[in-house]
Amino acid sequence: RISAGRRFRHIAMPEVDTLKISNDDAAFILGKNGKTKEKIARVSGADLDLFEHSLTLEIRGTDEERRRAKKYVECVMAQRVGPVHIEETQEDDDLTVIQVPTEAVGFVTGSQGNFLRQVEEEWGTLMFFADFRGRGSGREGQTEKLAIFGPRRGRRGAQLKVMAAVETKVPEYFTGKMEPEDSGDDDWGTKTLVLKQDELSYALGKKGMTRKKLAKSSGCIVEYVGYTVFMSGTREERKRAEEYLGWLFEQLKGPVFVTGWQERDDCTCVDVPRDCVGYVTGARRATLGKIEEEWGTLMFFMSTNMRARDRDREAPRQEFDGSEKLAIFGSRRGRRGAELKVMSAVETKRPGYFTRDIQKHTSETEGFASDTFPMDESELSYALGKDGTTRRKLARASGCIMEYVGQVAFICGTIEERQRARTYLKWLLKQRHGSVYVDDLRDRDDVTVVQVPREAIGYVTGNRGSSLRMVEEESGTFCFVEGGRGESEQLLIFGHIPADREYAERLVGNLVDEKMREDDERRRFDDRRRDYGRRGDSRDRGGYDRRADSRERGGYDRRRGDSRDRGGYDRRRSYSRGRSPSWDDRRR
Repeated sequence: RISAGRRFRHIAMPEVDTLKISNDDAAFILGKNGKTKEKIARVSGADLDLFEHSLTLEIRGTDEERRRAKKYVECVMAQRVGPVHIEETQEDDDLTVIQVPTEAVGFVTGSQGNFLRQVEEEWGTLMFFADFRGRGSGREGQTEKLAIFGPRRGRRGAQLKVMAAVETKVPEYFTGKMEPEDSGDDDWGTKTLVLKQDELSYALGKKGMTRKKLAKSSGCIVEYVGYTVFMSGTREERKRAEEYLGWLFEQLKGPVFVTGWQERDDCTCVDVPRDCVGYVTGARRATLGKIEEEWGTLMFFMSTNMRARDRDREAPRQEFDGSEKLAIFGSRRGRRGAELKVMSAVETKRPGYFTRDIQKHTSETEGFASDTFPMDESELSYALGKDGTTRRKLARASGCIMEYVGQVAFICGTIEERQRARTYLKWLLKQRHGSVYVDDLRDRDDVTVVQVPREAIGYVTGNRGSSLRMVEEESGTFCFVEGGRGESEQLLIFGHIPADREYAERLVGNLVDEKMREDDERRRFDDRRRDYGRRGDSRDRGGYDRRADSRERGGYDRRRGDSRDRGGYDRRRSYSRGRSPSWDDRRR
């Protein structure tokens, strides 16, 4: 049985639809490594169970989820035998159809369908060409329908991605007669702007990084179709995206100052000492770029001189404090993560700048808040790990923002996330002095317990814990072997996402299987060696040797011809041409 979809439901869903499928259909629905079935489950919202022995597919969920899943499964099966026909007038509002010119179909599909698969993965959609009329005719102007199934935001993102690809192959196919506009309402709409050639290059950035950070920081879908910028989302998201794009272009002319940044709910400013500005920025803005990419923010310095010039000239001038304001735009979580990253960099250059008076603090706020946890040097080194891997795994497993500013751990998130992060950090530091015992194991909902055979536990952990660290890094979990339970060897896998724990459990199971196979092969090899040794020992304990016995009784030994005794020919002596048998005598 192979399952996909939501595995943990609080409400029982007795409604089940069962489909009988063929063996070929089962393979097609499953897909490589089960990805097609998982994709159908993700897009439809239903749970799919494929029973390969009985060739049945069970679909669980609400009426709407099951209806969508059945439709997607039928479309996938239809792809195997021929064209997919789709009725565009459907009950479900889950379909967007885009007309792709025939000459661009191969480019949009990509090698072995790779481009479409990447778009599906990025936007959580299901995509395939339907109604294949005209394929192969080669006449210009013909189109093929590309069906995009999924939620509205995902469908729009995938649609714009395909439009951008088509424009690369067929310039101005979608934007040739388009004028800048802002259509839609507060809930959903699209705004377009036409850029110049040099502006497009700057707004796109290296490998599209500038476009991606604009989209993540604004929460808006941002895509460039030819020279036209498409911004899709709510009215507030569209407004932010347009504003952020304008600031980018203003930076080409000089420093940018955002008036009224204190009143904005999408802005955080950090005072960076002037002698640390270069370090925080990095060579060719590399450091700021990495922080923006990691946290989905837009960041730039607002000049002190710019602030003075923009204020009322008659107002008293504020004394310069020797720092520059770094503006961070984005979601609250993203801004806080980027802010702590900058504070950590400044603290490296100016120890104590942010943490001089900070004490241990635990917030009781239910919502988003920050805790602080000071550490000594040895604790910091252990909790950081090589290249920060230990800190990152604790943050990902707990779902919390965790950053070390100097020797202080800043833990930010909801109260549940912060509690998990603090607990994981305490367990980690306890491991320096011995085994860790978890008292409330039965009451926790963030743990998976794996029973590991004693003979395999060393193989699972690896040399100095290397194998277990690999499992943690790949799955985003926090794992350790619990101590204090006698002879039992329990591996505890912690993480707030059940799917991550399941993946870690599979990785551990693979390691255990490898160890057991190696042990079985070694035992079989040792058994063969022992059997071979017993057969050899039988001769030493009085076994019969015909050759030795025949010689003792005066018998004939074939290896030693007795022809020499009878004057016969001895093959071991050389009788080469021109030499007589007395050659050795003459030489002597």
